[in-house]
Amino acid sequence: MEARIRDYHDAIISVLGEMNNVIHGKDEVISLVVSSVIAGGHVLLEDVPGVAKTLLARSLATVLGLDFARIQFTPDLLPSDIIGMSIWEPETRRMEFKRGPIFANILLADELNRASPKTQSALLEAMAESQVTVDGVTYRLPDPFVVIATQNPIEFEGTYPLPEAQVDRFLTSTSVGYPGEVDERYIVTDHLVTGTANRTVTEILDVHKLIEVRGVLQKIFVSEPIVEYLVALTRFTRSRPSVSLGASPRGSIALALLSRASAAIAGRDFVTPEDVKAMAVPALAHRIRLSPEAWIRGVRRESVINEAIQAVPAPVSFDVADDHR
Repeated sequence: MEARIRDYHDAIISVLGEMNNVIHGKDEVISLVVSSVIAGGHVLLEDVPGVAKTLLARSLATVLGLDFARIQFTPDLLPSDIIGMSIWEPETRRMEFKRGPIFANILLADELNRASPKTQSALLEAMAESQVTVDGVTYRLPDPFVVIATQNPIEFEGTYPLPEAQVDRFLTSTSVGYPGEVDERYIVTDHLVTGTANRTVTEILDVHKLIEVRGVLQKIFVSEPIVEYLVALTRFTRSRPSVSLGASPRGSIALALLSRASAAIAGRDFVTPEDVKAMAVPALAHRIRLSPEAWIRGVRRESVINEAIQAVPAPVSFDVADDHR
């Protein structure tokens, strides 16, 4: 019998539950990051320090049974520090490639915008094609390969803004944000009792199971009206006076992939307009650039996407086939 997403639904819910035990009061953020990983995309976390971004990435790797590596990006970091380099080995009398930390399933690129553009660009091939090239030789990265990058949106001194081409490589962008008062009291109390901010987590999936989930995710039904709807949302961003650069077709693809992941978390074999609406902001907002006038007026990129959701009619009927009900 052919596997369907419902066969993996309990495991996905267990992953979310395990993560919620570690990162308190951030169910929506955790759901979005998990959705991005099972959809096969990279995540950009734009947030202030101290809100558990590293804990989120490290815990997620453990829960999913994946290898984890963290790189602290600094102005003096070189591409070879990330990718690796060829070193002369006297014993073998030949150059041998020594792999860098990028050869991991989940790579936490901490404060990505602190590295020089040259170093930032070292991630482009890896993020786009899951491979790196050194001295003319191409090396495949582990499967799956996910970059979770962080940057502080407030601090600009000593930083290098990410180019649009690189920002567009991220399937989704979001922020963890400060916890609520009750959750923050719990976090502080728990830290005082345990003496550490890191709680142990249990492995729920492994590499092979995650690859299976990704394969089944591709079978989730997306009807033609849903495709038309999500494309219309993306194209809406290209027609607004407040936007100087609208979302690219890669944004439409990202929205479709995340909508499938949203359906998977709900245990459905088909995508609904609500899935698309839920994923529109994290899939599209970081892909647009506001005009200088809109930026001065304080217009937010998220408000443009919400305007699109309000303006573009959602399909009333989206042709769910009988075998996807």
